[in-house]
Formats: sequence, structure tokens, C-alpha cells
Amino acid sequence: MEKNMTHEELLVQLAQDYYYSGLAVSELSRKYNLSRYHITNYLDEALKSGIVSIQIKAPVARNFQLETRFKQIFDIQHIAILRGDGSSDANADNVIAYAANRLQPLIADSHVVGLAWGGTVHSIIDHFKSELNEDLIFTQFVGENMKYNSRTGFTRMVEHAASRFEADYVTLPAPLYVINQVVHDLLPEEPALEHCLKVANRLDLLFCGIGTLSSVDSIPAWHQAKDQIFPGVDPADVAGMLFGRPYDIHGHFLIPERDTTVGIPLEDVMATPRRFGVIKSKFKTYAALGALRGKLLTDLVMDEGIAQRILTAKDEV
Repeated sequence: MEKNMTHEELLVQLAQDYYYSGLAVSELSRKYNLSRYHITNYLDEALKSGIVSIQIKAPVARNFQLETRFKQIFDIQHIAILRGDGSSDANADNVIAYAANRLQPLIADSHVVGLAWGGTVHSIIDHFKSELNEDLIFTQFVGENMKYNSRTGFTRMVEHAASRFEADYVTLPAPLYVINQVVHDLLPEEPALEHCLKVANRLDLLFCGIGTLSSVDSIPAWHQAKDQIFPGVDPADVAGMLFGRPYDIHGHFLIPERDTTVGIPLEDVMATPRRFGVIKSKFKTYAALGALRGKLLTDLVMDEGIAQRILTAKDEV
């Protein structure tokens, strides 16, 4: 055992060797020069302290009948509706785990992958299995959401995703919105942004959660300038947010005459072959309905409780 190793570091090393590398207690005893009794106690401590988390995952059941109905109504080719009521944490975890599992091979077949920000995307990244893919780039395709101190900040998210695949990544050092149109139009010519935007224009795949206007309101700078960011847009008309832009219940983007979003043009975003969305909250029913009506996503994962709410909402609005 290294003399400078802290107790917590020792627990982590033991857990990694035991659970990941499959070393027996006797092998750990020799490696760390500790008794088997101490090794066993330390492994128990790692489990109780939360350093080790053991999950027993049963196969996730899908509602194929409901999926077929969604394909017929909304003309979406790639949809997965999991069994569940749309309310429990376990159902949300199943949606995240399934989405990560479904995304992993799509990412492996891609060269340039864009991602949005937020807790849903961060959780998906956490569920990716580590693998090496040197011919892969993760990128922002719109500007920074300004959550610099958050683990779900844009720059950290891109870096986090790249680390799972030992891949390259590029970031866009600009704010998500710029209301001065002269500055907005000239920004793409800046060398600091030019490379990222060129990469993002070659997106093979992007993945995201589905947002609402509250995601804008949660950032003070955007909340205070909302009328300037979305001039002429009635907040009551906003059903959801995707790719930094608001849209209505019919899936029409509510873009003012000049788009204040910094990043690749919306038409280039919509030209991305696979636009993979995940919804795990029943409170985003109308946002999901608008996205489905507007064919804003090519792929969608949710549970059947949320799916039933979407069908009910479809008949109401």
C-alpha cells in the first residue's frame, strides 16, 4: 500500500480492483499487504459509504403496441416506450439507462456528435460504457449556457462525454444568445469560434433532453433579457425548447426575424441525420407533443406513463 494514500483513496482502489478487475480477496491481501479481514471490512465500508453502488438491473420491457401507435400518429421511425408510469425515480433511471444503451452504438458509428446541456444529458453520459474511439469528436453546436459552476455546464458536458470514449472534443467559447445583431453575425468569423462551428456543421448525431422555457428562466442573465432574446414571442405560446430555440405546441419554432442563438444555423441542426431526444418527466408532456408534431427529433425515448399523457394532450390541444 502506498504510504501517501488516504483512507478514501484506499477504499476506491480496493473497490476498483475487486469489482472491476475481479481480483480475489487473497490477491488484494498480497497486493496491499493487508489481512483478509481488513480487506473484507474495507470493501464493506466502500459499499456502505456510497463509494460502491450495486444495481440489479432487470431487462427493460417496452410497450411495442404503444410504439406502433406513436409511429402511425406522429410518423417517427425510432421510438422506444418503456413500461412504467412516468412518475417514479426507478422509471426515470430506466429511461436514462435504456437511452444510453441505445445511443452507444449510434455514437460508435458516428464521427461528429453534438450534445445539449442539462441533467438528462449528464445522466446519459454517466451511463455510457467506457471505450476507445479515436475517430470521434464531441462538440457543442450552440453557445454556452453560462452554468460555469455546474456539472451540467456545456463545456464540462462535452469534455465529460469525450472522456467516456477517449475521444476529441471542441467547445464554443461564446454565450448561447447575443442580441446585438452586428456582433451575432460577425462572431462566426472569429478564429476562436470558427473551428468549432466548422466541426458542428458536420454533425452525424446529436442527443438532448427536451427543455421548457423554465430552462431559460433558470439563468438570471437570460431571464432578465428574455424579451430581447425572443422579441415578439409570447411566452404563453412556448411549449418547449430545443437547440436553444423555443417552439409551439404544433412544433413550429418561434424564431423572431433574426435568430439571437449563437451556433450553427437551425436548418443545419435540423439536417443532422439522427436527432436523439430523451424525456423522463411528465411535466414536459406538452414540450414532447410539440416536438413530435414538428418532427423535431428522429429518435425519442420515454416511458408509457408519459406516452399516455402525450396522447391525452394531443386530443386536448
